[in-house]
Amino acid sequence: MISYKEKIADIIAPHVQGLDKEEVMDMIEAPADSSMGDYAFPCFKLAKVLRKAPPVIAASIAEAIGGNELFEKVENVKAYVNMFISRKSFAEEVVKEVIEKGDDYGRSDIGGGKKVIVEYSSPNIAKPFHIGHIRSTVIGNSIYKIYDFLGYDTMRINHLGDYGTQFGKMICAYRKWGNKEDVIKEPIKSLLSYYTKFHEEAEKDPSLEDEARAIFTRLEHGEKEETELWQWFRDESLKEFNRVYDMLGISFDSYNGESFYSDKMPRFVQELKDAGLLIEDDGAQIVKLDEYGLPPALITKSDGSTLYITRDIAAAVYRKETYDFYKNIYVVASQQNLHFKQWIKVIELLGYDWANDCIHVPFGLVSMEDGTMSTRQGRVIFLEDVLNRAVEKTRQIIAEKNVNTENIEETAKQVGIGAVVFNELSNYRIKDYVFSWDKVLNFEGETGPYVQYTHARACSILRKAGDDVAAKAREGFDAEAIASDSAHELIKLIYDMPGVILEAGEKYEPSVVTRHVVDIAQAFNKFYHDEHILVDDEDEKISKVALVMAARTAIRNGLGLLGMEAPERM
Repeated sequence: MISYKEKIADIIAPHVQGLDKEEVMDMIEAPADSSMGDYAFPCFKLAKVLRKAPPVIAASIAEAIGGNELFEKVENVKAYVNMFISRKSFAEEVVKEVIEKGDDYGRSDIGGGKKVIVEYSSPNIAKPFHIGHIRSTVIGNSIYKIYDFLGYDTMRINHLGDYGTQFGKMICAYRKWGNKEDVIKEPIKSLLSYYTKFHEEAEKDPSLEDEARAIFTRLEHGEKEETELWQWFRDESLKEFNRVYDMLGISFDSYNGESFYSDKMPRFVQELKDAGLLIEDDGAQIVKLDEYGLPPALITKSDGSTLYITRDIAAAVYRKETYDFYKNIYVVASQQNLHFKQWIKVIELLGYDWANDCIHVPFGLVSMEDGTMSTRQGRVIFLEDVLNRAVEKTRQIIAEKNVNTENIEETAKQVGIGAVVFNELSNYRIKDYVFSWDKVLNFEGETGPYVQYTHARACSILRKAGDDVAAKAREGFDAEAIASDSAHELIKLIYDMPGVILEAGEKYEPSVVTRHVVDIAQAFNKFYHDEHILVDDEDEKISKVALVMAARTAIRNGLGLLGMEAPERM
């Protein structure tokens, strides 16, 4: 599709001294108020160069370009040149392309097949998959989908938290207070209760911490009993995790977690020694980062056990050597900002020139209405419970409203789970938020169900129109019939979709897509209410059906990038 900004820049540039086409294009704006034009060109910057008042410059440019066929009208308002593009040609080009491209509308080859790794979700084995995990899971999944849509060879990694001192605590607790039958019956909830009890007892008896550390050291050394218990905890946890991933429609290309890198860490401890970066401090091994404004990076503890930093260094180098990534993206909470700055700086100091291709994408934290969640204290909301409750509420609404759907259960899942996902992706990822059942399960306003219902409404119109009308719309249509204000505003938003997807990728910000899909849904509903679509006049009906087809495609593709389904009946 043509770039209207670029075409306008081509038209304006010959009439502006001292600015090249790219500079002109950068200055072109899209006014929030459509009465000020589809595009506007501010002339303040030209005042010094041309030694004229900005309004005088704007008037001169408006007069020079006013006769161009791209525009229906050009006017100057104070220091701005306001341009109204030809609605008919714009509608014809945009709607036709969207219909032709279908599921590929908005797709790009800008990535050129370059390898991008997205690490996300990464829950801890033997701990609950709670509502706090949904942020990394759905933000990461959407970023993966966006980069895939932009033409990158994208890989999904679930870096499971399946290693570390917590396993010493878990094994210690299981041996003292656990039993196999409880774990088999309810693995995560049982293991969580043991983990919680460990911390309660450790406050009374601090020697338990030393016992747990000794157990973890034996696990690191591959002792049979500890390794078998660890593997059992991991297998049982993954069964529960995969049940949630299946509900969300999420899968991964790799589940290589922290344990996968346990035999790869000694290489980097040696590299740090060889580079003269490793310093002993009270028996521990550290890398000093004072001159970079960072605290020391702890590489090994005094008992010789490794830490997250060591494993993340090993993982990053393994990924570069194995996949030769263009970007290695980590969707991890903002609590870990310092951790990422430290290990990425250590990699840079080791001479790996791709260190800055490792990108931390932070997000805000989730807290409960009565305080912060805590696994240690057992204060969590299980994600599976949230999803099941959302589905159940949706099922009740469908029954109450007698919704016309062929499969109530399938629609309830699509809409209920979609509501939870959309809620997560509707705000800037960096913002903290308080988990509220009322907000998550509120289907009114700018929500996932609203957008999904709009898609279903478009599908309903197309069913009523019939296949013959749709086929004729694909062959061609009279764009004059979709040049009204509400139709034009809808078409502009559909036209902006590819740029929105690109912006979301550049900013690692799915909420950009979320907000735009809401805007398209609202514009479509205004068009639906303002216009009679299935009119008697055949040509007019075909044109309006073509726009409905384009809007449906844009909404469906947007929801797909968010990891949501687009029901055809609601």
